[in-house]
Amino acid sequence: MKIRSDILRTYQGVHTWTGIIAGLVLFIGFYAGSLTMFKHEIQQWAAPIQAPKITSSNYDYQTLVDTVINEHGAQLAKGFNLDLHTQDAPLSWYIKGNARGMELDKQLNFAHLNADGTLNVSAQTENELADLVDYLHRTAGFIGEIGHDQSGVYILGIACILYFLALVSGVIILLPTLVKTFFALRKEKGPSRFWLDSHNLVGIASLPFHLVIAFTVVVFAFHDFIYGGLAQFYDGKPLFQRPTPAAQSFHIENLPRIDEQVFAAKNYAPGYEPIHIRYSNLNSASPSAVFMMSNNNAVVRGPDTDYLFMNPYTLEVVNSSYPQGEGAVWGNMVASIFSLHFGTYGGDWGRWGYFVMGLLGAFLFYSGNLLWIDKRFKKDANKRSTLFMAKLTIGVCFGSMIAVAFTLVAAKWLPTFVSNTNYATLYSYYAAFFAFVIYCFLKPVKKATIVGLYLLAGLCALMVLSTLLKLALSNVNSLFYTSYMVDIVAAIFAALFFNMAKRQQQKQATQTIMPAFQQANQI
Repeated sequence: MKIRSDILRTYQGVHTWTGIIAGLVLFIGFYAGSLTMFKHEIQQWAAPIQAPKITSSNYDYQTLVDTVINEHGAQLAKGFNLDLHTQDAPLSWYIKGNARGMELDKQLNFAHLNADGTLNVSAQTENELADLVDYLHRTAGFIGEIGHDQSGVYILGIACILYFLALVSGVIILLPTLVKTFFALRKEKGPSRFWLDSHNLVGIASLPFHLVIAFTVVVFAFHDFIYGGLAQFYDGKPLFQRPTPAAQSFHIENLPRIDEQVFAAKNYAPGYEPIHIRYSNLNSASPSAVFMMSNNNAVVRGPDTDYLFMNPYTLEVVNSSYPQGEGAVWGNMVASIFSLHFGTYGGDWGRWGYFVMGLLGAFLFYSGNLLWIDKRFKKDANKRSTLFMAKLTIGVCFGSMIAVAFTLVAAKWLPTFVSNTNYATLYSYYAAFFAFVIYCFLKPVKKATIVGLYLLAGLCALMVLSTLLKLALSNVNSLFYTSYMVDIVAAIFAALFFNMAKRQQQKQATQTIMPAFQQANQI
């Protein structure tokens, strides 16, 4: 396909500048996003169960619920959680904070029955490590709020609009040579050509994934404005119907049996298994029970599961994330968008696929920045803005990865010293991130790159060593430890980063895409 050269130059300019402006923010979003596919496993790795409190698959949840309602009925009437898929204490309720939003000092009471049938209740601070990883994914670490949402959500939404333009313009640039050069990785033509070929190959091969992510992030970021605009076409009527409150209030003492509620949920969604129930407003006319429905062999439309919203007294399903029929166009569309973004429609294979695609997406933005720096350096080796961008790219990209690895190691050891680890893990991330960014601006680019790779290798190795040391020092039976996959992946990345650092150290200036900046080493 032939395209006029002036058109190609226009799209090349669009691709370059949209990529440069949004690239660093999106690098963090994609890198952290790949980790969110296993955020619960990561949290379990950092704070493993010391010993199972439930040893039977036929645990008597009803006796537990009845006992806790009898002793703490007023507190449970506000709401409680029942986890049907844990070996830890299955029932919990908030005594500080609530289930919505991320707060660092939330506290819950956890309850389970001892072997002799007596009730055991213990208060704990909610571990927010999984939410911190998700927060980084959704905001790229930008603090502050705009309205009811984090400012970073809007920043990533704007970045994804630019990202969409970069994708479209990138495809147009490649069209004339796409067939001939799609699978070409021409290493013999120098590092610039090799990185460009790699950048193009990853971008084209994963184009559908990137289009889905760009579209869905914009919808997530600006959904209030989108819904508000669409409502104008429906005479101001809400797009999503809310259930009508009952004529009289319900009371927690009349709550139906758990197995009856589970049966009703299974009957609504055959093949799906309820793994968690979240109750709220049980002494009111609008009680709610949210059932998290799992099915590893089917499409789910939430971050981890599908959802059923049920009146726990009447057992009426008032809403769900399942397709609602032809009359619920907007609900079905939103549920489909959720599933496409979260990558939960393919079970574990789907999660691993999104994990890899997320890392490749981060590579796409990193390689794009390196190509821009290389091109600008060849035009003018002394341009200070090029050196600034090189330091910023290494600082932000490597700094975010180092900070996450450092935070995970910290999260592993912090419970030994403090009861509430949430503040320390949050501060650990920002301290490590800004320390490395500052280091990059103080040291030559090549040295900062090598040090960054060695730090990543060391921290990943430290994750594995921490696990071994904790298991050796504690009295916990290693049979209870189930997070070996996190350690295996950390070991693989430790070896990978170490190898990259060694090779980077041995390469000459002409063998790397990052310029040496010998004439303008400091800014």
